[in-house]
Amino acid sequence: MSSPEAENQLPAGTVADLPAVAPQLRSLRRRASLTLEAAARTAGLSPAHLSRLETGQRQPSLPMLLALARIYGTTVSELLGETLAERDAVVRGADMEPTEAGGWTYWPAGAPGRGMQALRVHVPHGSQGDIVRVHPGEEWLHVLRGRLRLRLGDATHRLDAGDSAHFDSLTPHRIAAVDPDGVDLLFVHTLLQSPTAALCLGPITGETS
Repeated sequence: MSSPEAENQLPAGTVADLPAVAPQLRSLRRRASLTLEAAARTAGLSPAHLSRLETGQRQPSLPMLLALARIYGTTVSELLGETLAERDAVVRGADMEPTEAGGWTYWPAGAPGRGMQALRVHVPHGSQGDIVRVHPGEEWLHVLRGRLRLRLGDATHRLDAGDSAHFDSLTPHRIAAVDPDGVDLLFVHTLLQSPTAALCLGPITGETS
């Protein structure tokens, strides 16, 4: 696996230009009362590399942005220079338009463009392809109705209504509904570079409940 310092460019599909990141990185580090050396050490970077990020000589990768946001106690949105106060904090149920992708149905449950996205998801029963997802960030899901089969690495878990899972999404993961009428989830993730369609985690084929 490559080191954070080797990831100088954002992956394809991410935010292309980050003009506000350099000054924000320095400002938020100082707000967190961290020296360049301390912040770099915690992020797994060299002080010289972090300095180049703060002066705009290097582009940070998404994993870097996620790591620095955690270290500075902020969000990726703030690192990108977005003004959160301009967004409505409340999302009304009547405004949640469903989107279908890969057989799954998604309803937004949070404001768009944040460093964290919240969704309500219906996963139908039946084969949709044996898709494994691996990407930077974290995921949290909560089962509202039905039963869920969650594969994390080599382990398989069955979650009932009321159960939750919180995991590093660099762990290979797959999701499937156990019951014929599917499963309903609340889903929160920090994946910024993929559209909703890329969140369709196909069911695990050849497994029984």
